[in-house]
Amino acid sequence: MSGGVDSSVSAVLLLEAGYEVIGAFMKNWSGGVNDRDGQGDKNSYIRKKVPQVEAATDADEAFTECDWKAERRDAARVAAKLDIPFVTFDFEKEYRARVVENMFEEFQAGRTPNPDVLCNKSIKFDRFVQEADRLGCAFVATGHYARVQGGQLLAGSDKNKDQSYFLWAIKPEVLARVLFPVGEMRKPEVRERARQAGLSVAGKKDSTGICFVGEVEMRAFLQERIPKDPGNIVTTDGKLVGVHEGLAFYTIGQRHGLRIGGGEPYYVVDKRPATKELVVGSNFHPALFKRELRASQLNWFQSPTAPRACQARIRYRQPLQSCTITQVNARAVAVVFDEPQRAVTPGQSVVFYDGEVVLGGGIIK
Repeated sequence: MSGGVDSSVSAVLLLEAGYEVIGAFMKNWSGGVNDRDGQGDKNSYIRKKVPQVEAATDADEAFTECDWKAERRDAARVAAKLDIPFVTFDFEKEYRARVVENMFEEFQAGRTPNPDVLCNKSIKFDRFVQEADRLGCAFVATGHYARVQGGQLLAGSDKNKDQSYFLWAIKPEVLARVLFPVGEMRKPEVRERARQAGLSVAGKKDSTGICFVGEVEMRAFLQERIPKDPGNIVTTDGKLVGVHEGLAFYTIGQRHGLRIGGGEPYYVVDKRPATKELVVGSNFHPALFKRELRASQLNWFQSPTAPRACQARIRYRQPLQSCTITQVNARAVAVVFDEPQRAVTPGQSVVFYDGEVVLGGGIIK
């Protein structure tokens, strides 16, 4: 229970289905990029009845990146309303080690990682499952818009909210124990169900930004740990048009933040680490489009045999794109798309589908 409407309604639906439910809140981030061990509550606890939740303190309200104490209060209030036990797990040390450190390493190497994917893989469906085992729970449930049917991961019924793209890295053996209660619902239905249940979070705004960190200005966030390393911004034909702050702070396809004034807008089409050049071009320049990609760090729910025609997406909410898996082994997969894909970005995820069924995915090389 994150304190949001989706996980809160998930608890309602589970109770209605006859499950014995424990509400669980994960504390993964309390602010401070360089606080690698994390601070705050260190002990997990469980309460059979949730007492009156304390009022917010000035210190609580001062934290703006991701006010975990306020989120936990919201989750605890819902648990109290539903009369279910409530537990808090402190995963901050693991989150920083497995997700945040990886994010900085990937950006510094010139790639663009997806921390939501790694958080799901390493925290929500790993550490969380371990704690569920400790409590003797048969299943774990979250408020993701996705479905599990017959041991298969499927896209959520609400195509505008479908989050299956972020879930491809869940271990197949864990998937059988996962429940997504709102996966068959649309967002307006979820909010209405929360109102019917009298939940205080029914109209709460959806969270955005980095998983558990919240909305941050990405370049400023990265520069707390990654030093600036300026270089030239050049066009695809070699014209010098500006100076950048470091290749780590830019991603393929990016337009905003280049600080190049006048004329046709430029987009990042390539990075050249050897010369520290950031290459830019028009939104329709051929260098920004590729039909082929390779990916590694694979996870399969249904392992394909090449050649395999299927669909894929290389970013969240992208319409499914027809493609063919041309090569696959334990370490890498090669893919050819029917149509050129804009801004194929190393470090991001490519996720494969057979209609609504998620086959698996990997990290673009």
